[in-house]
Amino acid sequence: MTRPNVLLIVTDHWSANLLGAAGHPAIRTPTLDQLAQCGTRFTNAYSEHPVCIPARRTLMTGTSAREHGDRTFQAKLPMPAHLPTLAQTFRDAGYQAYGVGKTHTYPQRDRLGFDDILMDDEGRTHHGVTDDYEIFLGDQGYLGKQFGHGISNNGYGATTWHLPEEAHATNWATEQMCRIMRRRDPTRPAFWYLGYRHPHPPLVPPQRFLEFYRDVDLDEAYSGDWTNDDELPLTLQAFRARYKLSHDEAQWARKHFYALCTQIDQQIGRLIGTLREEGQLDNTIIMFTSDHGESLGNHGIWAKQNFYEASAGIPMLLLSVKDCPRVGNDQADDRLVCLADIMPTLLDLAGVRAPGTVTGRSMLGERRDHLYGEFGEGELSSRMIHDGRHKLIYYAAGNRCQLFDLEVDPQELSDLADDPGHRDTLDRLKTLLIDALYGSDLDWLTGGALTGLPNRRYRPAPNRGLGLMRGHQWPVPPVNPDGLMNFFPEQADRKDAAE
Repeated sequence: MTRPNVLLIVTDHWSANLLGAAGHPAIRTPTLDQLAQCGTRFTNAYSEHPVCIPARRTLMTGTSAREHGDRTFQAKLPMPAHLPTLAQTFRDAGYQAYGVGKTHTYPQRDRLGFDDILMDDEGRTHHGVTDDYEIFLGDQGYLGKQFGHGISNNGYGATTWHLPEEAHATNWATEQMCRIMRRRDPTRPAFWYLGYRHPHPPLVPPQRFLEFYRDVDLDEAYSGDWTNDDELPLTLQAFRARYKLSHDEAQWARKHFYALCTQIDQQIGRLIGTLREEGQLDNTIIMFTSDHGESLGNHGIWAKQNFYEASAGIPMLLLSVKDCPRVGNDQADDRLVCLADIMPTLLDLAGVRAPGTVTGRSMLGERRDHLYGEFGEGELSSRMIHDGRHKLIYYAAGNRCQLFDLEVDPQELSDLADDPGHRDTLDRLKTLLIDALYGSDLDWLTGGALTGLPNRRYRPAPNRGLGLMRGHQWPVPPVNPDGLMNFFPEQADRKDAAE
């Protein structure tokens, strides 16, 4: 039997509900909806570390932050050498392995076990590397102009793409992957990784994709009743203070965000068409997912890094080779799955043994009874325990637990942590949380019980970097050791400033 090819498509900031197949009322994703009909959509898929770099470490190694060492977004931490990557494992099994697009690794030219990577690093020249997408723009006569639109890489202003559509990062990544597919070695199976940088800001879709939403009534952001609490934990205060958008600004951002999703959906159609014309579609395993979701103003929060559904919930579509008895057609599977499960799942379907370092599990095997998630350390930490129906979110500052019943309250509008009728559920999930803690988190325990850290008022400071706004990329800007993201800029305490 011919060994199957494997295509892994990873987007950035794409929430689980942003699919027509998931019942979204506005977004247009016809290609992905058709793929869902041809395979299985996992409806309880999560990013266990919902921020770019830790999530991608997990995806590439099949391990959690406990093993790979990053739960805080360490931009200059190399991938641990002792953890075999997904690409290297496929290569060791005789596969050709090629990647295109965003990997968000350091050093930037780390190939992660691939034969080669054509990299789109979002213009992060401050780390010292000019990526392949920027080189392409220069070859086309647009040297240094990718950020000529003037929109922040981590903000929610929005405009249309300012260069020809074929120069857009989404189109470039698709074209490069299509070429790689056409140039494959026909004597060996292939593992292909395509990392789209969008719909992560900057929100700059080509104009024609905005036309899909010209006369569409967009859905609105929602907020839980718990957001009215005057004593929110520090982390929640910081999330809600980071972006302040008017209703019109929020809907403008939402429209451009959805347009970027529709553009990706259409470009995935090109990939599928290439596989079909090359005679490889029936012998290719395809997975579509994202590193994390996007809050889109829900609960007064934008971006990621939190464990509410819009941020931590991710799409997970899986198609196997034609007539595979292990992956059904038009199936919705509600088991708990996560990014660490991608590596063992794809290896399982391809008949390749997973390395012993992998801590995720195949999505086609035994179900887990709960899932643990973590982001941050110290007073800006949050943790999650999910049992498939109920979700516990824990904030260290203020020792605050939230409890949601997602079966009856999928938008997490009502916090049940203080409801006597849910005390047993809360205690059970807190016990699972305590068992999962390690490292500095153990300081949150007193006598085996959660006591957390003191809460305080968050003191937001102006964002002088405008969300890492990029400038002209030619001449190449110098290496900038200060060019790292400050997620929560805060004013110094007046007493500390006086000292």
